[in-house]
Amino acid sequence: MLGSTHGTFTTDLRARVVACGEERGVVVHGVAAVPGDVDVSGRDLYAAVPDLDRFFRPESVAVVGASDAEGRPNTGITRQLLAWAERVGARVHPVHPRRESVFGIPCAASVAALPETVDLAVLLVADPLPLVAELAEAKVRFAVAFASGFAETGAEGAAAQERLAEAVKGSGVRLLGPNTNLNAFEEFREDLDGPAVALITQSGHQGRPVFTLQELGVRLSHWAPTGNEADLETADFISYFATRPEVGAIACYVEGLKDGRSFLLAADRAARAGVPVVAVKVGRTETGARTAASHTGKLTGADQVVDAAMRQYGVIRVDGLDELQDTAALLARAHRPVADGVVVYSISGGTGAHFADLATAAGLSLPTLGAAKQDELHQWIPDYLNVANPVDNGGHPVGDWRGRKIIDAILADPDVGVLICPITGPFPPMSDKLAQDLVDAAETTDKLVCVVWGSPVGTEDAYRRTLLGSSRVATFRTFANCITAVRAHLGHHRFTAAYRSPFDEAPRTPSPSFRKAQALMRPGHRLSEHAAKQLLRAYGIRVPREQLVTSAAAAVRAAGLVGYPVVMKASGTQLAHKTELGLVKVGLTSASQVRDAYRDLTDIARYEGVDLDGILVCQMVAKGVEMVVGVTRDALFGPTVTVGLGGVLVEVLNDTAVRVPPFGEAQARDMLAELRGRALLDGVRGAPPADVDALVEVVLRVQRMALELDGELSELDINPLMVLPRGQGAVALDALAVCR
Repeated sequence: MLGSTHGTFTTDLRARVVACGEERGVVVHGVAAVPGDVDVSGRDLYAAVPDLDRFFRPESVAVVGASDAEGRPNTGITRQLLAWAERVGARVHPVHPRRESVFGIPCAASVAALPETVDLAVLLVADPLPLVAELAEAKVRFAVAFASGFAETGAEGAAAQERLAEAVKGSGVRLLGPNTNLNAFEEFREDLDGPAVALITQSGHQGRPVFTLQELGVRLSHWAPTGNEADLETADFISYFATRPEVGAIACYVEGLKDGRSFLLAADRAARAGVPVVAVKVGRTETGARTAASHTGKLTGADQVVDAAMRQYGVIRVDGLDELQDTAALLARAHRPVADGVVVYSISGGTGAHFADLATAAGLSLPTLGAAKQDELHQWIPDYLNVANPVDNGGHPVGDWRGRKIIDAILADPDVGVLICPITGPFPPMSDKLAQDLVDAAETTDKLVCVVWGSPVGTEDAYRRTLLGSSRVATFRTFANCITAVRAHLGHHRFTAAYRSPFDEAPRTPSPSFRKAQALMRPGHRLSEHAAKQLLRAYGIRVPREQLVTSAAAAVRAAGLVGYPVVMKASGTQLAHKTELGLVKVGLTSASQVRDAYRDLTDIARYEGVDLDGILVCQMVAKGVEMVVGVTRDALFGPTVTVGLGGVLVEVLNDTAVRVPPFGEAQARDMLAELRGRALLDGVRGAPPADVDALVEVVLRVQRMALELDGELSELDINPLMVLPRGQGAVALDALAVCR
C-alpha cells in the first residue's frame, strides 16, 4: 500500500490542481467552447457537467420513509443520514405520513408539506416511481433510491426501471440509483491533505479497499455508488470529479456502461483536465459479462472495444481492486515525472535482477547508468558488484553515511525519474536503515521514490512508521502492483502531454463523399462487391480497375480494357465469402481463359443457387501486405473501426486493433503499432517496406465513412486491402458492405 499523504509529497501536484481548479469549468482547454456542438451524426461533441455540488454538500435533505423505531432497517439508515447531515452542515427533514416526529425532529406528511425546498431527497421506499412527480413539483434537485428489484432482476425489473427513468427524464430531478446504497454518505477523514481520490462504484463492497486507503493516509474526497444508473451514471460523476480542484485521480469499479458515448465524452473531459481515471471494468470473459449483466442489468459491451476505447481516451484499466487502490493513490499524489528512466536499487543481486526483468517486460525503461555515474557509485559500493541498473549494493550500509550517498547519487542522474527499492523482507538493522535513508532522500527530491515492502506480516516499524509515515515515499506490498502503478503514472503524463481531443477534430458537416455514398446505400440490404467498391471510391479509397459484365464476350472485351493478367469474380448481394465456393479465378492471361472462367463461375453460381448481378473482371494487383480494414457497430459505442492482418486467414490470425471514431492520424498509427504482425509492414525476408502512410489514409477515410454513414451503414469489410511497397499506395481488392 502507499504511504501517507501528509507533508510535501504532493506539493507541486496540489499546486497544479488548485491553480487549474478555476479553469476546470466548461471552458478548460475548450471542452465546451462551443456549447451544443455536434458532429456529422448530430451527436454532442462535448460533455455537459452536472452540477453535483448540492448532491454531495446539500443545505437541506428530506428523508422520505424516515424511522426511529428500533429494529427497522429504515431506522439505521435514518440515523446514519442524520450523522452525515450534521457533518456536512445540512438541515434534515423527516418525511412520513404516519409520524409526528423522528428522532425528535418534526416530521412532514409529504415532500409537498416540507417547510422549504430541499436539495436532496433520500427515498427509503420500496417503489420510488410514485414519488417522482411530487419531487418535481417540489423542485427537489436530487434524489437517491435504494430500492432493489429493478433491472438487476430480469425483464420485468428492467421494464420497471425504464418506467422510472422515463419519469425522471425532464422532471428536473436527478436520480441516483435504484439499487444503490449509503456509500455517498460515508464519513471521510478530514485530517488528510493533498489531492484526493474520488471513487465511483456500481457495487458498493467493491469500493471498500479504496475507501480504507484513508487508514494509510490517502485522502478520499467523494464516493458515488451509482447502482443501476437509471439516471445519474458513471460518466456524470467522472465529468463532475474532473472539474473538482481537490480531486487528483478518479477510481472506478465498472460492471457495465449505461452509454458508451457518454463515457467517452466524460473520459475526454478528464483527459483534457489532466485528471487520471483508473478503472476496473469487469466482463473480460463470457462468464464475467453474464454475471455483470445479472447484477446491474446493463450491457457489458464487447471487451475488445471497451479496452480500446478506454486506451484511446487515457482511461487506465487495471484488473484487480488492489491494483485500483495502489494505482489511483499514486496517480493522485505523485509529482509529474521529470524523466521516464527507472532505476532499481536493491540489497540483493537476485532481487534486483528479478524486479528488473518484470519491469522491463512491462515496458518500463531501465536505462544503463553512465560510466561516470557508475564510477561515482563504486566509491561506496564494492567494484565487483553491478551498479549499471539494477544497482546492487551488496547490503545497504548501516553504520555510516554511505547509504544515503548512494541513493542521492542515483536520484541526481538526469535520466532517472523513478527509483524503486524492493525490500523483500525485514532484516534489521539493514532494512530499517535502508527505509529511513530512502525516506530522508525522498524529502529532498522531486523524483518518485517507491518501495516494495515484501514482508507478509506488515507490522514492522520500518513499514508501519517509517515508510507509511512518509509524505514522500510510495510504498507497495507486491512487485506487480508497484510496476502497474509506476507504468500507469509515467504513461498518464506522456498521454496527457500529447493529448488532442478527437472531438476537436470530428467532422461537423458532411463531406462531398457523403452525398455520393448516400445514393449507393440500399437500406436493409447487403451490397454486392461491385457496389461496395463504388462506395469506397466515393470516399477516395483506391480499388482495382474493373468492369461488371454479364456475358463471356463482354468479359473478353473488359479484360482487354483492364489489361492482362486479370482476376474474375462472381458479384452478388448474397456473396459474403466467394473463395470458399470457388467463385474467384486469378491470373487469367488470355481471352480463352477469360471465356472459360466466365462459364465456370456462372455454372458454380447456378449450382450453389446464388443470384448474381454479374461477373467482375478486375485488374490483377501486385503482391503486397494483405490487411483488413472494417466498420462494425458496437452495442455501447456505435460505429467502430478495425484494422488488422487480412487475407483468407484473417479469422485464424485474429490480429486486429479497434478504435471508436472520431480519431486522428496518431491514433490510426497507434492501431498499427498494437498489431502482433506489425513487422510485416516494415518488410521481412527481403520484402520492401509497405506504404504505411497509404494504409493510415485508408483507415482515416473509413472512419470518416463510419461517422457520416452512422445511421445507414451497419458493416463494412475491406479484405484484403493490399498495401503495396512504400510510395505505391494501397488497393481494396474486395469489399463487403451491409446497410442498416
